[in-house]
Amino acid sequence: MAKPKFRYQTLAVGESLVHMRTLFDNQQFSDDEGVAEDLGISSATWPIFGTLWPSGQVLANLMQTHQVEGKRILEVGCGMALSSHVLNARLADITATDYHPEAEAFLQENTRINAGNPIPFIRTGWADPMGDLGLFDLIIGSDLLYESEHVAMLAAFINQHANTRCDVILIDPGRGHHAKFSKRMVQLGFTHSQYSPDATPYLTQPFKGKVLQYTRS
Repeated sequence: MAKPKFRYQTLAVGESLVHMRTLFDNQQFSDDEGVAEDLGISSATWPIFGTLWPSGQVLANLMQTHQVEGKRILEVGCGMALSSHVLNARLADITATDYHPEAEAFLQENTRINAGNPIPFIRTGWADPMGDLGLFDLIIGSDLLYESEHVAMLAAFINQHANTRCDVILIDPGRGHHAKFSKRMVQLGFTHSQYSPDATPYLTQPFKGKVLQYTRS
C-alpha cells in the first residue's frame, strides 16, 4: 500500500497564522495493519479526518476571540484539530478527541511545527465507556452530525463530559440532523440558540451552515 501524500499549508485565523500538515486530498488511504478497519472505518471514510473542512475553519475563527480563560475545553471529533491549535496558541486548557487512529499523530506533528505546548489527546468513540476523560466547561466541535444515529450518541457523549455549568459550540454545515440534536440537548437540560456566522472571507465559498450554541447552568 502506497504511503499517503501530505499537504502543508498556512492558514490565517484572525491575526494569527497556523501551520498545518494535512492529507493531500480525500483519496489518501493507509491502514496496513487494519487498525481503522477493526474500528469500523472503511477505506472510503478513512481520509475524512485528514483534511480541513469549512466548518472547522469557522469554528477556529470563533475560538480566536472566544473567552476561554479559566475554562477546561474539549474538542470533539477534532480531525485536524485546527481549533485546538488556535486555542493552544492562546495558552488555553484544551484537550482533543477523535475516533480515528491517525488523528493523534497529526495532532502531535502539527503541534510541533507550530512550536506549541503538547495538546492532550484521547482516542475515543461517542459510545465508548466514559474512561478518565473527565468534565469540561466548554465543548466544541465542527461538522459532527453526519448520520441520524449520531444525534443520540453525540448528545449523550457531550452530556457525559459536560460540567454542571457548561457551554457547547458546534458548527453544523446543514446535513439535516441538527434540529433533532438540539431537541435532544434541550431534553438533557441545555438551552439552545443558533445563528449564521458573520462574513467568512477565509472560505472559498459562502458558508450556509449554522453556529449551534447550548448552555447548561
